[in-house]
Amino acid sequence: MRLIHTSDWHLGQYFFTKSRAAEHQAFLRWLTGQVQQHQVDAVIVAGDIFDTGSPPSYARELYNRFVVELQQTGCQLVVLAGNHDSVATLNESRELLSCLNTRVIATVGENLEEQVLVLNTREGQPGAVLCAIPFLRPRDLLASQAGQSGSDKQLALQEAIAAHYDALYQAALAKRQKLGVPLPIIATGHLTTVGVSTSDSVRDIYIGTLDAFPAQAFPPVDYVALGHIHRAQCVAKTEHIRYSGSPIALSFDELSKAKSVYLLDFDGATLNAIDTLEIPVFQPMQIIKGSLAEIEKQLAQFAGGDTQKPVWLDIEVATQDYLSDIQRRIQALTEDLPVEVVLLRRSKEQRIHSIEQQEKETLSELSVSDVFERRLALEPDPDEPRQARMRTLFAQVVEQITSGQNAEDGAQ
Repeated sequence: MRLIHTSDWHLGQYFFTKSRAAEHQAFLRWLTGQVQQHQVDAVIVAGDIFDTGSPPSYARELYNRFVVELQQTGCQLVVLAGNHDSVATLNESRELLSCLNTRVIATVGENLEEQVLVLNTREGQPGAVLCAIPFLRPRDLLASQAGQSGSDKQLALQEAIAAHYDALYQAALAKRQKLGVPLPIIATGHLTTVGVSTSDSVRDIYIGTLDAFPAQAFPPVDYVALGHIHRAQCVAKTEHIRYSGSPIALSFDELSKAKSVYLLDFDGATLNAIDTLEIPVFQPMQIIKGSLAEIEKQLAQFAGGDTQKPVWLDIEVATQDYLSDIQRRIQALTEDLPVEVVLLRRSKEQRIHSIEQQEKETLSELSVSDVFERRLALEPDPDEPRQARMRTLFAQVVEQITSGQNAEDGAQ
């Protein structure tokens, strides 16, 4: 039995106003090719199919087209909802997709049997038992009780999640015994576990109740396919509990490690191997840090590059000076290069230093122009022509006030 574990596609995501449609389409075609090449029996998507509860039409089209193309390979697909997914959105096509060898589990139902699935091999024989567990919302598992403290609620939710996993595991054991075949038992999940490495694009869940679920609370299944964390990793140094990570970088701080999916190979109930299938980079992205002089040197590497694929840049400027025209200066450095600056910011250290300095400053230490420039820098979407006109008008006002004061002083 061969399975692919993937998660966190986030179809429909906009990355600082940039569409990811082309990247997602390329990834799904690559994934279909891997299924064919490795003769995969089932693909498990552990949550966050879409980026929002109301995905754009092109994102739904990508999803539906993938289901159709995967069905032609003879591979089964299991889709679990994540915290970004809308239960209603996933359920609206659930019955239709069931006719295309696809099972969609959007929420916890009252009947546990609906979440215990038998995954078949390409030959139609039972190959694994799956505890198909989507993102678990607190209201799905327990009722709020008056007088509970924060720690009481946290413990109650942790115990409820553990009980849900154990109930499904027991149901999976019963189903395996009924089948009379030595099959692996696999569980899924979409949550944060203790000790994982997150990234900027991961949204906190269970805010105010449960921050992270301990790995030892999972039942003794043969593999746990997790989603929600965008960096691929093992949990608590256990090889069989893993996050597959997102297939494309959803934030710049995810660029340090290659994206991948996991290929699982079972022989009967034994997990023989876990292979990492590295996903190609479909959109080049890079972080550039330093002073303006250092940034200019780093930008030189892009001269004469491939203009078909402009590199998306996150430029982090480290300078002690207060630069009001930093956006214009970066634009001048990059306008003839095959790059697009999608994020421009001061370095974290400089932002902290600037805040510390500003906290120590008083108005008496700042000029009128300093105060104006500080306020102008707070604008969320700076428009250079508009800012230039505002500076001109401000200078005129200051000049008029200064001239008026001088005239009064002269009259006295």
